[in-house]
Amino acid sequence: MDYKKFNGTSYRGCFKMPYAKLVEAIGEPNLIGDGYKTDVEWGFERDGVVATIYNWKNGPNYIGLGTVEDIDDWNVGGHSLDAMDVVSALLMQR
Repeated sequence: MDYKKFNGTSYRGCFKMPYAKLVEAIGEPNLIGDGYKTDVEWGFERDGVVATIYNWKNGPNYIGLGTVEDIDDWNVGGHSLDAMDVVSALLMQR
């Protein structure tokens, strides 16, 4: 996987889902969070559209409490608004 394509994505939307359900739907995180504001991150590319799913300032790295498994608020990042469509399709196909 070319991880460089996921650099520079920006916020495109959000959704709520328990961590365990998200992992069940799309698999284990495949990118490394920044160790400060994010704890976990996934990256996908479909039909040339790049999308990321990540937590933002709501996990143990940032607030110092809880575990990754407690996170249920997720942000979607991308280089275009189409990233939300990619993530929606991934979640609906499972």
